[in-house]
Amino acid sequence: MPITAAQLAAAAPRVDVSRWLAPLSDAMDEFEINSAARIAGFIGQCGHESADFTRLVENLNYSADGLANTWPTRYSNGTKNAAGRWLPNSLANLLQRNPPAIANNVYANRMGNGSEASGDGWRYRGRGLIQITGLANIAEAANALGVDYVADPSQIEQPVHAARVSAWWCSKNRILPIFDKHDWLAASRAVNIGNANSQSMPHGHEDRRTRTLYALDALTGGPEAIA
Repeated sequence: MPITAAQLAAAAPRVDVSRWLAPLSDAMDEFEINSAARIAGFIGQCGHESADFTRLVENLNYSADGLANTWPTRYSNGTKNAAGRWLPNSLANLLQRNPPAIANNVYANRMGNGSEASGDGWRYRGRGLIQITGLANIAEAANALGVDYVADPSQIEQPVHAARVSAWWCSKNRILPIFDKHDWLAASRAVNIGNANSQSMPHGHEDRRTRTLYALDALTGGPEAIA
């Protein structure tokens, strides 16, 4: 089912319809995001990940406290304060508020990236509606979609590429059949954790679910009650 401007505005009230209708419609058509459940699931997950389709590149401007409590095994000193928050270690204090240094440290020697000194962590930080991260993942997208994102990953910050890469990623990772089942928790796990069968609670699941159900109501004309 194609999505109209009115439907997109109703499904995601804070989205800039003039900017996103064509990129989303084309990407969803290409990758068979073509039912109310699939469109709602895609819009719900993308809306959460991108802060209402406004944030297309990863924000790594962490404080030392933020680093310690996002990656406690790497950046905390192993103790918590009276409020239950991890206390930062010396590395967190060194890296804080330096996004390139944080990215290069966090993502070094992972996801196809080189060492910290290579700069790959910052170069291939998360981009798109569903933040695709790391040289290996970006190279896979480039090969699949025929666009040289490896040479210029900033292209994924453009709406047409952000939508297309994200729709491809959902298709490749078999998230669309999860949308078909209306299993929004499994969908959140697949997107946020990378494993639909994980027993962990994905970050931001309630917001993802709320956005998805709101979009589904807009597309189907009625409330949807699911677990």
